[in-house]
Amino acid sequence: MAASDQQRVTLVREAFWLEWLTVGWMQVEATAGVASGIAAHSITLVAFGLDSLIELVSAGVLIWRLSIELKFGCEFSERAEAVARRIAGGLLFALAAYVVAAAGWSFWRSKGEAFSWPGLIVALLAIPIMLVLARRKLVLADRLGSRALRADAAESIACLWLSSVVVIGLFAQLALGAWWIDALTSLAIVWFLVKEGREAWQTDDDD
Repeated sequence: MAASDQQRVTLVREAFWLEWLTVGWMQVEATAGVASGIAAHSITLVAFGLDSLIELVSAGVLIWRLSIELKFGCEFSERAEAVARRIAGGLLFALAAYVVAAAGWSFWRSKGEAFSWPGLIVALLAIPIMLVLARRKLVLADRLGSRALRADAAESIACLWLSSVVVIGLFAQLALGAWWIDALTSLAIVWFLVKEGREAWQTDDDD
């Protein structure tokens, strides 16, 4: 096997284990985010938890795609790459649609969130974890030429942003008591989700 092939295998294995780390943390984040979001009637916390579930699914898809390359080589992974990036892109669109719909419902009801300490703690923990995971995934995505891995990294970035939005929204809600803050802050991530979703869905002919 050529040195370049050996280097690619090493990169694929690193990406593989990064996805397993993602799976472990996303299980914690999804459970805490959704549970605390429902308890606090918070769109951003529920979106944060649903994003974690989406990233959990995406990580599973990437594990499948990377496993194929490790077992059968780069040529056999091309079909898996195309399927994985379409799934990842679709998941980003689904999350964007949920955030918009939930924010609209909140504005219609004129009712926001209650403060949630569990939600705040998990969001604070997620910020450095997602920052490290997203940065490394982007590096590996570029070196491997994998749009599927880039889309998965985008979901990690979305989680990082949503974590920041949750923290800002919770503190603003606590300090100001404005019902609309939760819905407004949740919309801050939509443009990014749509942008990355479109890039994941592009074919090579679209470049």
